[in-house]
Amino acid sequence: MITGSIVALVTPMNIAGEIDWESLDGLIEWHIDEGTRAIVPVGTTGESATVSVEEHCKIVEHVVNTINGRVPVVAGTGANATWEAIELTKAAKDAGADACLLVTPYYNKPTQEGLYQHYKAIAKAVDLPQVLYNVPGRTACDMLPETVARLADIEQVVAVKEATGDIERTKQILELCDITVYSGDDATARELMSNGAKGTISVTANVAPARMAAMCNAAVAGNAEDAAAIDESLEGLHNNLFLEANPIPAKWALAEMSRIPKGIRLPLTELSPEYHGAVREAMRMAGVTN
Repeated sequence: MITGSIVALVTPMNIAGEIDWESLDGLIEWHIDEGTRAIVPVGTTGESATVSVEEHCKIVEHVVNTINGRVPVVAGTGANATWEAIELTKAAKDAGADACLLVTPYYNKPTQEGLYQHYKAIAKAVDLPQVLYNVPGRTACDMLPETVARLADIEQVVAVKEATGDIERTKQILELCDITVYSGDDATARELMSNGAKGTISVTANVAPARMAAMCNAAVAGNAEDAAAIDESLEGLHNNLFLEANPIPAKWALAEMSRIPKGIRLPLTELSPEYHGAVREAMRMAGVTN
């Protein structure tokens, strides 16, 4: 079981929108050095919606090969068509990923039974540990705790990333079934961990990996005071990295830190100038810039 800070990694791109493999390698090494416990390539933050299927599979394979077993790789393989999610999950397994992260099918609004059958079909087709991912703010689909509990009986379903920010929701999931819960909402991650979550799949960790790792380690260990003190310095990032759609602010911040180029793919665009000051101040508060 992975515990602590898991980064939902951005996909570096040059100004032309081409994937920057050298910068991707640099981010991976930085995260390993800074204490990130696992890496999630091509999730929402990794612009899974804007890369081709061929690029998607190549990114997962590249990340797996570069990491070479040093930390787990949880490949984003979700899709709104079950067949596509199966194909991406098969490719991730073939590449050597340790697990997959499967967002609820977006846009087409499946029923709770549809969600159950979707994840069950993937588990039947691919023997790879699954992390369910519930983020109704982006998918227009809310996977209820009762559905998570049904899915927890499937051997391949090992965890859920709960991104509603609802603490009571997490408590209910843990009361209903034996499953690992990860936060998918940085602003409430510390509180979620104090109520039984084992870590967070984080956007903030892209910009402040060492502090996010330290906060998560303290929270999971029950060191509430230390976790709260570190989390206070990260509050600006938790909030301001969502001033525009993720990963727009995170990629802008990393470019400011000279970690990646400024590239991002349409329909996403570079962070609007009126938000530059707020993100810079959040970075300063977090100790990642002067």
